[in-house]
Amino acid sequence: MNRLPPAIIILGQNSLAIAKTISTVFPGSQIYGLVDRTSDTDINFSNFGETLRELFATETPIIAICAAGIIIRTLAPLLSDKRAEPPVLAVAEDGSAVVPLLGGLHGVNDLAREIAAALGVQPAITTTGDIRFRTALLSPPQGYYLANPEDAKTFISNLLAGAKVQLEGAANWLSESNLPMAPAAQLTIRVTEKAIVPTADCLVYHPQIAAFALTNLSYVEPEIAISYVQQILENADLAAASVAAFFALKHDMGNPILEAIGQYFKVPVRLLNLPELVEFDTVKLIQYNSSFDVTAAQISLTAAGANSQLIAYDRTNAFSCAIALATEPIDPSAIGISRGKLAIVGTGPGGAAWMSPEVKEILREATDWVGYKFYLDLAGTLREGQNRHDSDNREEIDRARFALDLAASGQSVAVVSSGDPGIFAMAAAVFEAIDIDAKPEWEGIDIRVAPGISAMQAAAAAIGAPLGHDFCAISLSDILKPWEVIEQRISAAAKADLVMAFYNPISKQRIWQLGRAIEILLETRDAKTPVVLGRNLGRPGESVRVCTLGEFQPEDADMRTLVIIGSSQTRIIPRKFGDIWVYTPRRYKN
Repeated sequence: MNRLPPAIIILGQNSLAIAKTISTVFPGSQIYGLVDRTSDTDINFSNFGETLRELFATETPIIAICAAGIIIRTLAPLLSDKRAEPPVLAVAEDGSAVVPLLGGLHGVNDLAREIAAALGVQPAITTTGDIRFRTALLSPPQGYYLANPEDAKTFISNLLAGAKVQLEGAANWLSESNLPMAPAAQLTIRVTEKAIVPTADCLVYHPQIAAFALTNLSYVEPEIAISYVQQILENADLAAASVAAFFALKHDMGNPILEAIGQYFKVPVRLLNLPELVEFDTVKLIQYNSSFDVTAAQISLTAAGANSQLIAYDRTNAFSCAIALATEPIDPSAIGISRGKLAIVGTGPGGAAWMSPEVKEILREATDWVGYKFYLDLAGTLREGQNRHDSDNREEIDRARFALDLAASGQSVAVVSSGDPGIFAMAAAVFEAIDIDAKPEWEGIDIRVAPGISAMQAAAAAIGAPLGHDFCAISLSDILKPWEVIEQRISAAAKADLVMAFYNPISKQRIWQLGRAIEILLETRDAKTPVVLGRNLGRPGESVRVCTLGEFQPEDADMRTLVIIGSSQTRIIPRKFGDIWVYTPRRYKN
């Protein structure tokens, strides 16, 4: 069955060797280590409970090398629907025990067997049916769907009580099991792609062998398109659960009808290019009738593979389609490409502690990371199978174009910025590239922006609340805009009495601009105005200090400094042991 790569949790360095052994079994898995107690792990965490619950909520399989009790107590508040539980296992610190805890419907026992085999021990499986019959009727392997799980518990109980079962249809995982098979038995397991009504004494498994191709898509309401698909499946006497994927041509990437159909039926949408289609006897295919679309037939037969059979075709107001049946369950991931994804993420000013759960999930699931080397280093360690693409910090538009092309090829791309990607960062560069180049192949990409904590927020939080009232952000870099414009904005913001956050205050190439900005500010702003200087926020060597505008000198800042200039209302509060707070009141006083 499909599942995310597991997260392997360790609480101490003694568990690392076992974790690494387990990680070799599961490509893409990541080792999570407790801060200050572990090293050489993929991801560090400081709060065990929050980390475990976050992974559980995202349906990530969890392999925790610790006592089972702490896992159960941590996840207990989240347990409500066993059909939604990902696999959760406890492994002894010395690797002597592997205990499946949750996720019986999602292959936890199979996972336990794989881990135990790698460690050379026996898994502590307690599910009686799995032990006796050497198969999990409740969690069939990838490519099969159990139509009536509500009947499975009683069905298995009857088998354990001595009842026999007959198998109708073919599936190696069933025929090679230890199930008590007998002809004309009172219980039946039926493997069929047909839409049949299950009964309590008959478990029905649908093999995902149907390749459903759609072409000539035109826009109708998604609900109408879905109803067409349902009617076509009904006419073909085909169970919806037997559809392995919906297939279309690559130029239809992102089509809302395709997306709606895939989401409704909960199966992938895969895209092919015309040259990838296998040649068939076109003349013979055309003989079907006037509603027949040859390209749809070619797509479905190509996806279904050798010895496949065309069983249905149709033309509606929304699309043309064809359905072919394969001889074995179809692996959609091996056919064509999926819709490309591009997420522009902000990691915050520092490391993992500053990242939102959304950003962490995007980074974990992406196939490719794209960004400036320093920012990619802050994002963490790649899991196996991910690719990293470094570029110079001054190549933003080229980096955006590269990321868009990568996504258009079907990859899931994370463009990484520090801070917030929409503030003087890569989100604007990506949309600028789209606006300038207007490549048709970029139209279908699923693009989203995942916000992060900005440097000005981090600096403000470290010293109090200097952004507590109206403020603005100004970049002092004149690489992409004239310095005259920057001067006008500083002057206007100063006259408007706004708190100002200066990004990119100074660099080796820009050494005079900050001094000029200070001069402009002093024309209208009191020399005693508080100035906050936040450097290396969230990173090693972090410092936050306060001076006055009159004291502020250009050499006090560098490219890694965020400068906040207070307004006439910004106040300093002395603290008992010499520290201070800085804030700007919400109530404005003239």
